[in-house]
Amino acid sequence: MTQVTADTGFRYEDLSRLIALMSGAEKHAPAAHSTLDVLWVLYDRVLRVDPGTAEDVERDRFLLSKGHGPMAYYAVLAAKGFFPVGWLNGFGTYGSPLGHHPDRVLVPGVEIGSGSLGHGLPLAVGSALGLRAQGLDEPAVWVLIGDAELDEGSNHEALAYAGPAGLENLHTVVIDNDSATHGWPGGIASRFEAAGWSAVTVDGRDHAALHAAFTAPHPGRPHVVVARVEKKQ
Repeated sequence: MTQVTADTGFRYEDLSRLIALMSGAEKHAPAAHSTLDVLWVLYDRVLRVDPGTAEDVERDRFLLSKGHGPMAYYAVLAAKGFFPVGWLNGFGTYGSPLGHHPDRVLVPGVEIGSGSLGHGLPLAVGSALGLRAQGLDEPAVWVLIGDAELDEGSNHEALAYAGPAGLENLHTVVIDNDSATHGWPGGIASRFEAAGWSAVTVDGRDHAALHAAFTAPHPGRPHVVVARVEKKQ
């Protein structure tokens, strides 16, 4: 399955306008905007999935663990044609499929229901293992987590397992905006490297750097990209 993207006519420059269509009592706007560049580069240049292949067994899987504040995620999915842009106006309202946490049953293209911290990486490890068990070597599994989620023990168990298991098809993006309570000596990447992962830290707003990091070879090992994003006051 080759990389595919649906050309709906929307570009990165349109995303702010799409996000502005979503209003209401959203308290996680900074969380949403911190993911915008990562999400765009993934869906525009990396992930092998589009609205026509969203159920294809050979598709790449993207799991948004950082599911609180999903406005940027919804904007990118709409821009790529997974659902109508008109849905954005109803964000967070009664009867809208676009809730404050994504729901895989209601929103086309969404792989998991998310928002509770610490669930995404373990689910991604399970997805990678499931693909391996089925003999599916081509699909990649991507998961986006926040740095504060690394305070959750479930994530440490998952990353400690994935390295020795050699889950080469597993890719993690950590949005690092200094929200973690504890932090790590030497930076977040060092924690993953200690568990046998390939790791790189980049500017989370630099699209060229993100793409290079996302596509870097990592034979025999899972890969993590730590995307540094300045925390806005």
